[in-house]
Amino acid sequence: MHSTLKTTAKVAGYTLGAVAGTVAAYLGVSFVLSRLTVPKTSPDVAEGIDIYILSNGAHTDIVTPVRNEIIDWSKEIKLENTQSNDPTMRYLAFGWGDKGFYLDTPTWAELKPSTAFEAAFFLSSSAMHTTFYHEMEEGEKCIKITISPADYRRLIAYIKDSFDHDAEGNIQWIPGHSYGPDDSFYEARRVYSFLYTCNTWANNALKYCGQKASWWTAFDTGIFYQYQKEL
Repeated sequence: MHSTLKTTAKVAGYTLGAVAGTVAAYLGVSFVLSRLTVPKTSPDVAEGIDIYILSNGAHTDIVTPVRNEIIDWSKEIKLENTQSNDPTMRYLAFGWGDKGFYLDTPTWAELKPSTAFEAAFFLSSSAMHTTFYHEMEEGEKCIKITISPADYRRLIAYIKDSFDHDAEGNIQWIPGHSYGPDDSFYEARRVYSFLYTCNTWANNALKYCGQKASWWTAFDTGIFYQYQKEL
C-alpha cells in the first residue's frame, strides 16, 4: 500500500512538472516571437483611412469606420442585430475567437475547465464578435493606424474571409447573445487553439494589410509592444 501511494505521488509529481514545463516553454516562446517584428511593407500615407487596434486587456479587436467610400459595413453587420440599433455609430470593431469563450463565458469567473480545454486543443468552433462605437479614444490600449485605400481593401478581404457564410453567401448572425447594447456575434471560420488565438487573428490581420506586426503572438501584449515602443 505504501509503495503504491509512493508511486502514485511520484507519477503525479512528474505529470505536474511536465505540465508546468510545457506552460513555461509556451510562454517563453510566445514572448520571444511576439517581440520579433514583421516590418511594415506598405508605404506611409499622409492621408488615408484610420483604423485602430483595441484591447480590453486580453483580447485585441481591429476597428474600422462603419462606412466610407470603399465599404458600408452596416449592410452586412446589421445595426438591427444589436439592442441599441443606433444609426449614429461611426466605428465597428471586429474580433475573432473561440465560440465557447464568447457565448458561454461572459466573465473569467464563469470559465469552465471544459471550455478552456476545448478551446486550447482544436475542439470547438469559432465566432466573430462585432461592436459598434460612436467614437474611438486613443490611449495605451487603443492605437490609431492610418493605412492606404489599397491596404484597407486587403483588410476588408481578410475580415470578410473570417466569417462563415451560408449557401447564399450571407454571414450568419448568432441571435440571443451580446455583452451590451451595441454588439453582436456571427459564425466564423477556422478553429481556435493555443497556436491560433484571438490575438493571433488580429496580428495576422495587420500583416495581411501590410502593417507592422509581431512574428507570432498569442497575447495582446505582443501586438501592442510593436506600436507602443515608438510612443
